[in-house]
Amino acid sequence: MKRVLLSVPHMGGTELGYVREAFDTNWLSTVGPNLTAFEAAFSEQCVHGLPCVALASGTAAIHLGLRALGVGPGDAVLTSTLNFTAGVNPVVYQGATPIFVDSETESWNLDPQRLADWLRARATRGGALPKAAVVVHLYGQAANLDALGEVLAPYGIPLLEDAAEALGGRHRGRRLGTEGAVAAFSFNGNKIITTTGGGMLVAQDPKLVDKARYWSTQAREPRVEYHHTEIGYNYRMSNVLAGIGRGQLEVLGDRVAARRAVRARYATAFADLPGIRPMPEAPWALHTHWLSVFRVDPAEAAVDAAGLIRALDAADIEARPVWKPMHLQPVHAAYESVGGEVAERLYREGICLPSSSSLTDEEQDRVIAAVRAALTR
Repeated sequence: MKRVLLSVPHMGGTELGYVREAFDTNWLSTVGPNLTAFEAAFSEQCVHGLPCVALASGTAAIHLGLRALGVGPGDAVLTSTLNFTAGVNPVVYQGATPIFVDSETESWNLDPQRLADWLRARATRGGALPKAAVVVHLYGQAANLDALGEVLAPYGIPLLEDAAEALGGRHRGRRLGTEGAVAAFSFNGNKIITTTGGGMLVAQDPKLVDKARYWSTQAREPRVEYHHTEIGYNYRMSNVLAGIGRGQLEVLGDRVAARRAVRARYATAFADLPGIRPMPEAPWALHTHWLSVFRVDPAEAAVDAAGLIRALDAADIEARPVWKPMHLQPVHAAYESVGGEVAERLYREGICLPSSSSLTDEEQDRVIAAVRAALTR
């Protein structure tokens, strides 16, 4: 039997036609009809018509988003500690300092109360306020944007939505990536839809998107000669990869529905097992369940999360822990952490199960049987 992998690309069928069109017309670089069409379709379908620019990665989108918000050397940026390092590294690229904020238990996302308490104390001491806040929509679930907005607004701190894991999700009916000043999406190979590698930057202000597009092509001025007045980056998506994105957007709704169905079947299959519970669905969110995530309580279950991961590996099934909190990462250990005990517990007890939208019933049966066997020993 083949190994059951965590999350794999799932083509829809029309991608190759758009890619072939790029080859046939020789639009292979960082300009072309696929790019224009992909951005237009993404804007209309995914972010309520907001302007956007297609980039080489979700990390590039976060980086340019931070720069567009004015983050620079010496600034501080608030962000979730339960996070992937690609969401934090761009803060450091800009010479800024991340401040890690703990999770709350209702959605596992950044805790608004922790944030409010920290900002109040900071303001009372007269300390410099952070330049921006980056909020992750973890594993496809919206953070509590209403509460976070109420906390940040009095201080004038703009919000960047890290929606890399959450394309297709919603917050109180609105699509994710449409409420912050800036948002970033990822189309990495393991995401709900993919361009093999790529990202999208969205902003409320079209001028920020125009600036990001300019920076993404080495900040070249519109002149005949190569003339540069600012530092830029090689961050633009290619017309070939945008063709894959056009095809993938056509099946986005199906892919989200499939991943939600995978998680629902797991939840039903494990409902009678002691010590294993699904990641909660917050009342304000439509959770995409990019990954099906569960908590294993070592006080109730026959094995802990790490033991379950080992048991699944022995059955040729890939599973992983949830993100290791950023304040526990050696590379980020010197930065301030606001709390952290909730994120640490989720890291110890969390497990991500195979969640591909192409996961077959037989493959999911294998996962279910292996989990049940490990937890009923």
